[in-house]
Amino acid sequence: MINGIINIYKEAGFTSHDVVAKMRGICGQKKIGHTGTLDPQATGVLPVCLGSATRLCDLLTDKDKEYVAELLLGVTTDTQDTTGQVLSRTQVGEGTFPEETVREAVLSFVGEYAQVPPMYSALKVNGKKLYELARDGREVERRARQVTIYEIEILKISLPIVKLKVLCSKGTYIRTLCADIGERLGCGGTMQSLLRTRVSRFALEDAVTLAQLQELKDSGRLMEAVIPVDSVFSEYPALHVQEKWRRLLENGNAFYPSQTVEDRTYKAGEWVRIYREDDSFAGIYEYDEAGKRYKPVKMFLG
Repeated sequence: MINGIINIYKEAGFTSHDVVAKMRGICGQKKIGHTGTLDPQATGVLPVCLGSATRLCDLLTDKDKEYVAELLLGVTTDTQDTTGQVLSRTQVGEGTFPEETVREAVLSFVGEYAQVPPMYSALKVNGKKLYELARDGREVERRARQVTIYEIEILKISLPIVKLKVLCSKGTYIRTLCADIGERLGCGGTMQSLLRTRVSRFALEDAVTLAQLQELKDSGRLMEAVIPVDSVFSEYPALHVQEKWRRLLENGNAFYPSQTVEDRTYKAGEWVRIYREDDSFAGIYEYDEAGKRYKPVKMFLG
């Protein structure tokens, strides 16, 4: 079984579930999970976890993300992107707004803001996905959620199109951000295209398409695309459990600093990468001050 992460470039027309299904065929294993949905027409970075790395899915879903999006001003749709039914049209072109007015409206969203999730989303209300309710013609009240826009870089303004690079927190809907910018300008707006360029350390330039992954498989080089699980935690210090205490580790038990090769104590609550003495990764632990020992946070035993 393969244990690790593959940075996939999701192409337009595929759902995140489609990618997982195709990878199960390519990789020959069932234990595969994606790290957060991308709309079918969206493209870009989709880290996919295999084997023991599937325990990473929730952690990676929570990471900050970076996108490049095209906002089409003067159009609103029921899906907040150009795949939906048009609800309104307003003529917007060069000269409709001073460039500085557009910039001010866009950049006003930098920081925390309360974002109302779109009806066409996978969020659930009373056990039912919002997009299922939307397809039935039902609209329900959605509570606004606090999201954070860390940075917006305006790449190009050529009205009615505004091209943006957005660095944001988990749970941010770029479609909704586009609609909200359009609303602030008073003309409406919808998302014309979306490219996810980064999820945590996984970048667009390192991503492979499903076709490229199949080529690697056919040439016996599939493992070249697999990123080790512990690389996700590279910013944390490492400890090695002594060989004679290996069973403790493999049973997911806590252990004392004296049972590690380094015999070192880190401050309480700080995450530490834990390895067997042969340098194989086992999991993430943190030091428990009360018990004077390291206790498991998340295990990745293959």
